[in-house]
Amino acid sequence: MSSYAGSIFSVRSFSLYYAGQALSFVGDGLRLIAIPLLVFHLTGSALSIGITYALELGPFALFGLVGGSLADRVDRRKLMIACDFVRFAILAAFAVGYALGLLTIWILYAGIVTISIAAAIFVGGQASSIPYLVGKERTTKAVSMLLAAEQTSNMILPPIGGALFALIGPLPALAINAFTYLCSQISIAAVPTFGPDEPDGLPSPLHVVADVKLGFRFLFADGAMRTVAMTSLVFNFFGFMCAAVFVPFLEVDFHASDQVVGVALGIGAFGALIGSWLGGHVPRQWGFGRVMIVAYALDGILFLPVMFTHNLVVAIAFLALTNGVVLFEISQIIGWRIRITPQEIVGRVIAAARLVALFGTVPGAIIGGWLGDHFGARMPIVVSGFGYLVMGLLVGSFPAMRRESR
Repeated sequence: MSSYAGSIFSVRSFSLYYAGQALSFVGDGLRLIAIPLLVFHLTGSALSIGITYALELGPFALFGLVGGSLADRVDRRKLMIACDFVRFAILAAFAVGYALGLLTIWILYAGIVTISIAAAIFVGGQASSIPYLVGKERTTKAVSMLLAAEQTSNMILPPIGGALFALIGPLPALAINAFTYLCSQISIAAVPTFGPDEPDGLPSPLHVVADVKLGFRFLFADGAMRTVAMTSLVFNFFGFMCAAVFVPFLEVDFHASDQVVGVALGIGAFGALIGSWLGGHVPRQWGFGRVMIVAYALDGILFLPVMFTHNLVVAIAFLALTNGVVLFEISQIIGWRIRITPQEIVGRVIAAARLVALFGTVPGAIIGGWLGDHFGARMPIVVSGFGYLVMGLLVGSFPAMRRESR
C-alpha cells in the first residue's frame, strides 16, 4: 500500500486504473444522453424514463451487497475485469440490435438491469481498491479525481451525443460505450493487484449473508454514518423525481431540441466537475459534518429558480450549480466513509451504506415519472425542489452531523 506522501498519480497502479476509467467515462458520457432520449422517443413517456432509472438503480443498490462481500474476499482485479466484460457484451448487443432493427424497450430494460448488476459488483471492488492503491488518507482526493474525470466526460460528450442522436440515432454512442469497456478491461489487467493481499475465494451464501449483516451492523452502530445514509436516502428520493423528468421538462416545457438537452447535460456536468474537484480539496480541519450542513442547505436554495423559471438559460444555469453541490457532497461522503471504515470490511460497509442511500431512488424515479405523465414535468420538479429545500435546512439540526469532525 502506498504512503501518504506525493501525488496520487505518482502511484503507477492508480494511474493505470485511472486512465482506463477515464476512457470508459467517455462511453458513459455518450450513453448518458442516448439511453434517456431513446426511451423517450420509443415511448413518449416520462414514466418510462423513471422506470429506466429504477431498473438501473434498484439492482445496483441491491447487488452492491454481494459486490461488497466479493470485494473483501476475492481477487478484485479478476472481479472487476469480469464485470467490465459483461458491460461490454451488453452494450455491444444493444448496438447490434439497434443496427438490425431488433432493439425494443423490453430488451433495453433487461440489458439495463444486467449492466446495473455488473456495475454494482464493479463499484464494490473499486471502493475497496482505492485505499489499497493510494492509502486511506488520500481516498477523498482519489475519489474526487475519478468523479472529476467522469464529469469532464459528461460535460463534453452529451452535447456531441445529442447532436449524433438527432442526426443518426443512438448507434455511435452504444458502440463507443462498448469499446471503452473493452479498454477498461485492458487497463485493469495492467495493474498487478487491487487486493486483498490474501483472497479467501468465492464466499458461500452463508458467508454473503454474514458479510451483509456485518456491513449493516457497522453502519448502524456509527451515529454519523447512519445519519448520512438515511439523509442520503431522502435526498435521493427527491433528486430522482427530478432526474426522471429532466428530458421532458426541457423538451416539453422549454421546447428544447435533442441537441439542446445534450448541451444542458454538458453544462450540468461542468458544474459537477467543479464540485467534485472542490470536494477533494476541502481542508480536513473544517470538519465533515459542518461542511455537509452548509452544502445541503446551499443545494436546496440553489434549486429554487429551477422550480419557477420559464427561461431555459436560467433553468440550465441553476441545474448546473446544484449539480456542482451534489458532486461536492458525493465526493465528501465517499471519501469520509472509506476513511473511517476499517480496511478489511470497507467493501461490506460501503455496500450497506449504498443500499440505504439508493433505496429512495426507485420510488422517487417512478413517482416523478408518473407525476410528469399526469400533471406535466414541472410538477415533480416543484415537489422535488420543496422536499430538497426542507431537508437541506433540517440537516443542521441533527446532532450527529453537527458533531462529526473525522
